[in-house]
Amino acid sequence: AGSSDSVAGYDASGNPVGSSGSQIDGQASSAPDRSAPASAQSGGSVTGGGIPAGCPKAQPPAAPAGQTKIVTIDTPKGAIEVTLTADLSPIAVGNFLALASCGYYDTVVFHRVVPDFVIQGGDGQFARQATYDATRAGTGGPGYEIQDEPVTTLYGRGTVAMARTAAPNSVGSQFFIVLSDSARDALASANTYQIIGAVTKGMETADAIAAAAAGVENPAAPIPMTKVTAAP
Repeated sequence: AGSSDSVAGYDASGNPVGSSGSQIDGQASSAPDRSAPASAQSGGSVTGGGIPAGCPKAQPPAAPAGQTKIVTIDTPKGAIEVTLTADLSPIAVGNFLALASCGYYDTVVFHRVVPDFVIQGGDGQFARQATYDATRAGTGGPGYEIQDEPVTTLYGRGTVAMARTAAPNSVGSQFFIVLSDSARDALASANTYQIIGAVTKGMETADAIAAAAAGVENPAAPIPMTKVTAAP
C-alpha cells in the first residue's frame, strides 16, 4: 500500500493505508492467516498471546434490532466510553459484544496510531501487552471472520468501526476510533468499515493514546486496553 505520491496515513487513491492484516487498508496485499490462532488456555487465562477460553469460534449471533449497549474501555491513559448501536451493524455489534464479554480484548494494545486519523487495536492473537509481537501485530484475530454489512452513516470524530482487509467478509476483532472529522472523506471513499457506535465519553483518552505514540504509527510501547466491559 502507498506510493511515492501518497501522504501519511493514505494511499494515492485516498484510501487509508497500513501493513497487511486487518488494517484500515483498502490496498492490503493479502489477508492474514487466521486459520491457526494461538491456543486458548483453560479458565479464561491468556498466555503466549492465546485467546481466552470461552470466546467465540465462529460468527456470534447478531445483536437484536434496537439494542444499544455501553462499553467501557479502560486504559492507563483513562477510560473511553463507547455506545454501541445494533441498528448500525447488528452482526458487527454482536461480534464485538461477544468478544468483550469473554475477555478477548483485555490486555490487547492499540498497535496502530495515525495522528488526526485513527487509533486501532483489537488483535488478541499477536498484540497483547505481555506478549506483544511487533512483527505480527495487526495481522491476527479471533480465528474467524464475520459477514460484511452496509455502511449507512458517516465516519466522524469519535466513530468506532471495525477494521478489515481488502477481502470481502474479512472483519475479525480489530477496530478503530476515528480521531478527526478530517478522516471522513478517506474512510468514506472505501465505505466498507462497519460502524458499530461512537465514543460518548473519553475522547480525550483516545487523543492521549495518539499523543503517546509521538507520531510513530506502530509504537514500540503501545497503550493497552486493561479491561473492556459491556454494561448489563
